[in-house]
Amino acid sequence: MARATYAEIAEHAGVSTATVSRVLSGRDYVRPELAERVRASATALGYRQNRAARTLRTQRADAIGLVLSDVENPFFASVARAVESVASARDHAVLLCNTDEHIERESAHLDLMIAERVAGVIVAPATEDPAALSQLTEEGVPTVLVDRRADGDPFDSVLIDHRTGARDLTEHMLGHGHRHIAVVMGTTEGTPSRERLTGCREAVARHPDARLTVLEGRPADAIGTAGTLELGRRLVLDLAGRDTAGPTAVFCANNLLMQGCLYALRESGLRVPDDIALCGFDDQPMFDLVEPPLTVAAQPTEAIGRTAAELLFDRIARPDGERRVHVLDPELRVRRSCGCP
Repeated sequence: MARATYAEIAEHAGVSTATVSRVLSGRDYVRPELAERVRASATALGYRQNRAARTLRTQRADAIGLVLSDVENPFFASVARAVESVASARDHAVLLCNTDEHIERESAHLDLMIAERVAGVIVAPATEDPAALSQLTEEGVPTVLVDRRADGDPFDSVLIDHRTGARDLTEHMLGHGHRHIAVVMGTTEGTPSRERLTGCREAVARHPDARLTVLEGRPADAIGTAGTLELGRRLVLDLAGRDTAGPTAVFCANNLLMQGCLYALRESGLRVPDDIALCGFDDQPMFDLVEPPLTVAAQPTEAIGRTAAELLFDRIARPDGERRVHVLDPELRVRRSCGCP
């Protein structure tokens, strides 16, 4: 079967060949309904893109890069799936790399993306030092940052209002009468962690009789899924083993620390919420399945990935557009681990 031509697709879709070219190359913006009509006609006619020829013509591959901290983390896995969904609809592949928060590994992955001539890159930065992303700026690679930003970077980004989410969740626990809350942190080096801790402190400051105990590990201990989970377990086991009267509630700063906390509470024989209340930042399917289900401030992971990918493709089409920062709100999901019925 002969390869369908742009002219045949244009006739089938009732559009111009220029519109077909813009849609199938992904270079320029086309109204979503029109783009969908072109793609449907291309599929109906059995069109297959000659990727090698297009790469030679445009000097960019039909692929985008996705550089994340740890795809084993359910947060990043969900973000990656949403990115892939948007990219697939635009006939782009996704090259996925993990950094485990190592700056050198991140730099090597970004060099690979540049060498592969990807059309653009979505990065969850391993550091907030803008120099770590300098090769993207120097090579003019369209870039979108997620989860955190580098100081003074020129890139589009998709962020979360960590501070408000943590403040609202802590306020909910205070509303249950808890006046001593432990905050389990992996590390406070990154902006998201610092903002969550700030939100907790702001909520507690509104109640003169309330206080926080901050449990923090070394940055080297909070690397990867297994390391972060084990850190949460050790911090809470240490808390449970103290002789002095301890907190009546625990706030975990992310989903992996929450898993580690669950292991520690089970090992210590503490019941949730009868002996100690529990809440955390981030959600994942298992948190609604454990007994009791866990109260969380959930990040909109699907929206993060989708928004980042859409921003990237728009940046690819309009490289000189104004820099954009999207801040999304977490959702308070109240379940029974906090003491609610």
